[in-house]
Order: sequence, then C-alpha cells, then structure tokens
Amino acid sequence: MGAKTALYQEHLKLGAKVVDFAGWDMPLHYGSQVEEHYKVRGEAGMFDVSHMTFVDLKGVRAREFLRYLLANNVDRLQTYGRALYTCMLNEQGGVVDDLIVYFLGEERFRLVVNAGTHDKDMAWIEQHAQPFAVEVSELQEVALIAVQGPQARDKVHAQLNEAAQEKAAALAPFNAVEIGELFISRTGYTGEDGYEVMVPQGQAVQFWRNLHESGVHPVGLGARDTLRLEAGMDLYSADMDETTTPLEAGLRWTVAWEPQDRNFIGREALEPQYNTPPARKLVGLILDDRGVLRGHQRVFVDGEVVGQVTSGSFSPTLGKAIAFARVRSDVEGGVLVEMRGKQLPARVVKPPFVRHGKACFE
Repeated sequence: MGAKTALYQEHLKLGAKVVDFAGWDMPLHYGSQVEEHYKVRGEAGMFDVSHMTFVDLKGVRAREFLRYLLANNVDRLQTYGRALYTCMLNEQGGVVDDLIVYFLGEERFRLVVNAGTHDKDMAWIEQHAQPFAVEVSELQEVALIAVQGPQARDKVHAQLNEAAQEKAAALAPFNAVEIGELFISRTGYTGEDGYEVMVPQGQAVQFWRNLHESGVHPVGLGARDTLRLEAGMDLYSADMDETTTPLEAGLRWTVAWEPQDRNFIGREALEPQYNTPPARKLVGLILDDRGVLRGHQRVFVDGEVVGQVTSGSFSPTLGKAIAFARVRSDVEGGVLVEMRGKQLPARVVKPPFVRHGKACFE
C-alpha cells in the first residue's frame, strides 16, 4: 500500500487502474490512455499531481541561497508570481533534480520538485539552506490539479468568481497568482496551455468534481508520459539523473553562466563543457517501422554502440514510436535501435515532436 492523495477515492470511483509511482498509489489511466492523450491535445484533461513536493523558502537571504543552489539564475525573477524552470546540481555537475521555482516576495520563494526524489531533495535543500539561515517548510495539506489543453483555461475560469477569473486570465505563461486559498500557475508538463492549481486538501474533491462535471476528462500517468515526451520534456531518472549534466540532457538553456561570479553548486565541474561540447547528447528518435521504443534499448551506427534510449513510447499524434536517446555527440541522421534481437532504423531529430497540438514531423 502506497501513500494516497486526497483524490484517491475519486480515482477509484472513476474506474482508474492504480499503480505504484514513487511510493504513491496513482492512476495510470481511466480506461483508455490514448483517449486521455487526445482529450488533452484537443479539449481539456486534468491530472492529480498532488504527489509532487511543495517547499516554501523564507528568509532575508533566500534569493542569495537560490543563486547558489540552482543552475538557472533566480535574479531573472523580479516580479511577483514569476516562475523559472531549473535544475539543482551536485558538485560533479550531475542533476540532483529538476524543478520550478516561484518568486512570491524578496524573502519568499516556492519550489515544486519531483515526488520520486522527495527525501533526497529535502535533505539536499535543508543542508544547503542552513548557512543562509533560510527557513525550509514543506507544504503538507494541499493538493495539486493540473488542467491542460486548448479549453483548459476557460474550464478553470468557470470555477472561479469574477475577480478571480480576471486575475487568472491575466497570467502570462510561467506566472502564478495566489487567489484566496488557491495558488494558480500557468505551467504544465504536456506542451499544451493550461494551469496547475494548488488547493487545500479539503477543497480538492469538490474542485475535481466540478471540473469533471464541466467536461474536463481525468487523465492518468500513462498519457502524462506520452504528452510530455511528444512535447520534448525530460523525465527525471530516465532522461537525466545525478550522473548526467544538464548539457548532456538537452538542458543547456537552463544553465545561467552570467554573471561569471555567481558560484552555483556544480559550476566548476560544468564549465569545461561550456565551450567544448560534452561527449554525449540527448536527441529525439522516430521509428518509422512497427515497434515501440523503450528505455535502455541500445543505439547503433555502423555496427558500433553509440548510446541508448532513455525513454520512449508510442506517439498517438504522430502514429509512430518516439523516444529520447543519449548518444555520442557526433551522431546525426539515421541510427539503428536494437529491439528484441533485431536492429530497426530510426531517424535522429531535434525535439519537440509535437508543438501546440500539431506534429512537427511526418
């Protein structure tokens, strides 16, 4: 028996297939993973992501602390509610976790980090916060519902009063606002527009039911994975981990090298890769033959192993198997992927595979 979110009984009532995910009992799908995928791409779907870890940081030196802790530069956050995607690195430049940080005040920031790395992340954050006298508080009594898709924002607006609607509607992408007890962020993990709404646990069931009654389809972890893969978004522990630098994970854009005197954790180890490309890189693969690309499948060029698939699946939008693969830095064009004793040809492409609901490749 794993941990359960405030919406667990709702998932059972809706016929969810429940699986273990990072120690949580979470819905894999509610009958059809492909149908749920299409609902998000074409209409609106909602995900229970309450298993994520929510951390508030408070203190006079909170910004200074985050300038040290994170590879991206929180000095980019100057307006209330602004969000930033970044990684926490270890001293070797490997990714401890990827996360989103929100600016809620000069002495107050909020982090949203992965569920599967909870214990490690909390220990890492608390350890490095101590010298800065920053208070670290994990939010416990909240739920997070992600509503994603072309109709998602309108569906959420319909659940709010007029004043709250105006505040939410005014949000630009990667911005958030506190409205009463709600924390509404225009972020997501699908490549579609929408919100992630943090609500008190006691209000989560009713909010979920109201969205469902308005036509928002519940979506499980299965479709969440195919959606994020189509959108070209990394998954921690698959596409990156503590042995992988952001530059090897296609996340060079999340490392802020300026100002040069900002000494963030991992910078010294990472700097040799700044001008000289790392030996490995993350690429997209498209399989034109029948089959499904999966993690750990070996990738070949001219009979030589040049890397392996990190995560893969069938893309409902493309109608083909797609994947991320970490390969040698000189690999381009076509490769062969080993699948059940056979080597099938795949195309090397630059993600995303799908943008704004439209296929980027044929």
